[in-house]
Amino acid sequence: MPEIPNGNLESLIRERLSHTRPQDPDRVRMPGVPGDLPRLLRMARFGRVVPAAVLVPVLARPEGPSLLLTRRADHLSHHPGQISFPGGRLEATDAGAEDAALRETEEEIGLPRSHVEVVGFLDNYVTITGYCVTPVVGIVRPDFELRLDETEVAEAFEVPLRHVLDPERVRSRKKRLFGVKIVYFEIPYRHYNIWGATAGMLVSLRMALTGEMPDE
Repeated sequence: MPEIPNGNLESLIRERLSHTRPQDPDRVRMPGVPGDLPRLLRMARFGRVVPAAVLVPVLARPEGPSLLLTRRADHLSHHPGQISFPGGRLEATDAGAEDAALRETEEEIGLPRSHVEVVGFLDNYVTITGYCVTPVVGIVRPDFELRLDETEVAEAFEVPLRHVLDPERVRSRKKRLFGVKIVYFEIPYRHYNIWGATAGMLVSLRMALTGEMPDE
């Protein structure tokens, strides 16, 4: 498995993602998932998927970049209590995935879009709840004050970026979905368990930085 190069991780992210653009909802590549399963998720189960976007906020800390994550409120109907990126569905007033991710992030945790430099995009990710999520990667100036929307977010916390990109920290789990064997991921950090779509997107980020290809 290719290693993340030593050196400035923030510069590597800028370099490897500089050419990326938001993908068409029909284009989905997910690590650990055979190439035809995303299409099954879109068509067989849901008929259509709901476009959504999340911000992958990389905080530019002097000691090394960290990742800002949230824990969803326990009363939510979808994914209560799970670790996630800030984000949500695209609204009619959004100019696109980038606009939606920045808007939702400011609403959920109070991070102003003026503090975010969008540097690229990861592969779309289809969730089992019927969303086609575009991950928007942004470098964040950390001099802002968190203001959590407690109706959606229970807490926010940081994790060192190298921790979640370290393959030794990633656990693979297998299960069957619609009769197809898939792999999903877990990344423990302290008392948190980062798993599901969030962990899958982090594996996609690692692949983007190392040049790995997801399973077809």
